[in-house]
Amino acid sequence: MYFIIGDVHGCYHTFKQMIDQHWDQENEVLIQLGDLIDRGKNSPKVVELARRLSSNFPSRTVFLKGNHEFEMIEHFLHPPNKHWLKQCGEITLKQYDEQGRDWESDVQWFRTLPLFWENDYLFISHAGISKEAVNPFREDDEFGVLWNRSPLKNINKLQIIGHTPCERPAYDTLSNSWNIDTGAAYSGYLTGVKVKPNGEVIEFKKVDTDIRDQ
Repeated sequence: MYFIIGDVHGCYHTFKQMIDQHWDQENEVLIQLGDLIDRGKNSPKVVELARRLSSNFPSRTVFLKGNHEFEMIEHFLHPPNKHWLKQCGEITLKQYDEQGRDWESDVQWFRTLPLFWENDYLFISHAGISKEAVNPFREDDEFGVLWNRSPLKNINKLQIIGHTPCERPAYDTLSNSWNIDTGAAYSGYLTGVKVKPNGEVIEFKKVDTDIRDQ
């Protein structure tokens, strides 16, 4: 069984509640769709928790890269990333300073994150395989799996994505895809979905955004 969690965006308390209450560590592989950082108040703590889970459960956790991780990587590899700084990077860096966390180590970890996870029935990525993508795995492509907001391609697998906030988990019949980004950082809630290895969706889990994360 897989437990797939949408965009966290700095919502540490919300993310931790989802993990503590709904992840069956013995029987489920945890897959997180990326965008751990930015927007919410606790990005460094989210990354710390994610890295601890990754270290403690290396065969039971998968953390994917999102466009916000890409943006932070770009800021430190090719400084400055003015787009990221203006959008939310300055606040994230301030959080790192206030909490005394080593951003350099986290950026190196971000660089190791995969762009997708798949089996014979599932394809999981941050933004999905677009109909428009020439190379969906090019990290700076607007139609790639980090950035795409255009209609998804039906790839004969269930796609599960985040990236584009929606009011509730949204299924698209034509592409056979679920979007589970329910705007945790925008006074929404965090969504997780439990899926069988054959792509059968079992149930959704919802955790309202903790006020300490807003």
